Amino acid sequence: MQTHPSDLYRKLPQVGELLHRSDFLRLQQTYSRELVAEALRSTLQELRGEINAGRHTEDSLNLQLHGLSTAVAHSLRHATRPSLRPVLNATGVILQTNLGRAPLSEAAIQHIVEVARGYSNLEFDLETGERSRRDLHVERLILNVIALKSGQSPSDLAHRSTVVVNNCAAANFLALNTLAEGGDVLVSRGELVEIGGGFRVPDILRKSGAILREVGTTNRTRLSDYAAAITPQTRLILRVHRSNFRMEGFTESPALEELLDLGNRASLPVFEDQGTGCIVDLAESGIQDESSWIQSASSDLALVACSGDKLLAGPQCGILVGAKPILDRIRANPLLRALRVDKLTYAALEATLIAYLTAAEETLPAIAMLRMPAEAIRARCVAMAERLRSTSAAVDVVETRSIVGGGTTPGASLASFALALRPSQMSETLFAANMRHLDPPVVVRIYEGRVLLDLRTIPPAEDALLAQLLRQALEPEQP
Repeated sequence: MQTHPSDLYRKLPQVGELLHRSDFLRLQQTYSRELVAEALRSTLQELRGEINAGRHTEDSLNLQLHGLSTAVAHSLRHATRPSLRPVLNATGVILQTNLGRAPLSEAAIQHIVEVARGYSNLEFDLETGERSRRDLHVERLILNVIALKSGQSPSDLAHRSTVVVNNCAAANFLALNTLAEGGDVLVSRGELVEIGGGFRVPDILRKSGAILREVGTTNRTRLSDYAAAITPQTRLILRVHRSNFRMEGFTESPALEELLDLGNRASLPVFEDQGTGCIVDLAESGIQDESSWIQSASSDLALVACSGDKLLAGPQCGILVGAKPILDRIRANPLLRALRVDKLTYAALEATLIAYLTAAEETLPAIAMLRMPAEAIRARCVAMAERLRSTSAAVDVVETRSIVGGGTTPGASLASFALALRPSQMSETLFAANMRHLDPPVVVRIYEGRVLLDLRTIPPAEDALLAQLLRQALEPEQP
């Protein structure tokens, strides 16, 4: 005889009564009483819904009530677990924006810990005992890196200064608002780019209060196009890095020296959104013609912007380098306070820049990944494939191409190798989902019916962990 739902509802205990039970009192030693009570209410509400749907008998409900504290404990662990979690990136995309772009070096992480643990001299001069500027912590380092990598002496850059804000978009916005609010900014039509997340250069330019004046055509912009567009309302010439696409064929754009000469003749500053922050020579990795932050920042450009978490291989931030009078105006802009970075970003950026000054670039994970030889990756793939031979999946080692990503090096790729898995007991889509549900999650890519894991973006020290996680995903525990 089936139990009537009203009888089953009456078997559900009250929250107040349960909170005094020993198993729930133990939970309250870890979680607040309010949080436990809320989890109880939610779990009991789910049971009411199941009763209403006719999914319970008296026996099955008793079984659920017997395990009520276990269910509530699981709910509490899930509710209080951080949403932001480490993942293993097996996609082969080094600067994967959705996965946080450049991983930080151990030195950067250690410096963050040191600075975060207590107080710091963020805006305090230890020599004078007076208030100081927070960006001074990295200004000398930035200029010294530029001098070192460009073959200049630090004194050659004494006329330059820097500002650090929370990302490159903020750097652009702040610069445009400071230098060109209410005036015209000249931009080539071929540089009105859109990058990830729907961010468009024309949109941020308009929001800054500047007025966009397009010059040239999509594929060809000559110096004469810029010259013809200059009026008394022109405040700035803007040059934008084409971060995620490449133009080929019938194209033309003026050289940087030509734009600088035009700017000097018209008494207009030239501002370049270089974007990538590239310091190393990517030709060593087989990538040609990538825009160099060092070349731009050591030139006579009035202002240069770049990201910290792209090819500079540091934390998310936007770095402005330029003539001191220009940077003084930017520092006087009230918006700088809204866009500035905190002590943890400065700590990470300091450690990253020091790595370039001490010839320790290989300690920066993104740089190490860029330079990792394909044959070394192949050897790791072969070793991992051997560990997986006893599983039910077909495992091969295949050639593939890694990409830099993060809005850099459009069209370029790196020779690499990947594990290619074809699970026999599940679809590749289900297997990829299983990998994302592991601890830590693993992000893979699917190509031609197989799951590919490019080990370029997996630190070698995590190979054993990845092999263990793969076995776990291929052979899930049966309920």
